[in-house]
Amino acid sequence: MPQESAVSARTSARIVNQLLESLPRRERSRILECCEPVDLIFGAILCEPDQPYRHVYFPLSGFISLVQTVGDHQPLEMGLIGNEGMLGATMVLGINAIPLRGVVQGSGTALRMTAAQLRRLLADCPALQRKLNRYLYVLMAQLSQTAACTRFHEVEARLARWLLMTHDRAHADHFHLTHEFLADMLGVQRSAVTIAAGTLQKRHLISYTRGEIRILSRTGLEAVSCECYDAVIQDYAQLLA
Repeated sequence: MPQESAVSARTSARIVNQLLESLPRRERSRILECCEPVDLIFGAILCEPDQPYRHVYFPLSGFISLVQTVGDHQPLEMGLIGNEGMLGATMVLGINAIPLRGVVQGSGTALRMTAAQLRRLLADCPALQRKLNRYLYVLMAQLSQTAACTRFHEVEARLARWLLMTHDRAHADHFHLTHEFLADMLGVQRSAVTIAAGTLQKRHLISYTRGEIRILSRTGLEAVSCECYDAVIQDYAQLLA
């Protein structure tokens, strides 16, 4: 069961969801009427592979990881969803399930509606249908870019990319990430993350103490990161901005 609770509309209104904000006012208002604000609690599993959606989520703050699970191996992160997107976009294809697990990796807030409500809205809101078609393409590009990045790029560059993606969605310069968690997300040994994070810290790009990471130089992280970060940003800007 998703582990979230109701939160006040005032709290949720601090940051908008960019997908919803880009819709025409009339359709946006209709969609917001179907939503309820909820807390996203770190570690909460919002959907499981091959299981039907009960709810879809439009993050306002915090972020959701899409992770792949294989046998007894630790889950590998394939994509991140923040207030630029939504969890449940595959429903635009008429498919009420996703092949990946959705788990909250950054606490925050979201707007939530039932899967049945989204199906009705897709039938009546053409602008929402078009927007989600484009967003789904961007999400697919992110997933494929992450797969290639995992195969071909060094851990330090991949860690910098992941920190940039997290920074974009955390809406803060600091967040809690343990070495063990980062190792699982990047699909490497914990020692490899320790070395990579230590290098970034020595270069004064981040500070890291007991799982608390603070971004000290975003420009420096962008220089260290592989080209995969820019590729995904460009896809979003071209198709959804």
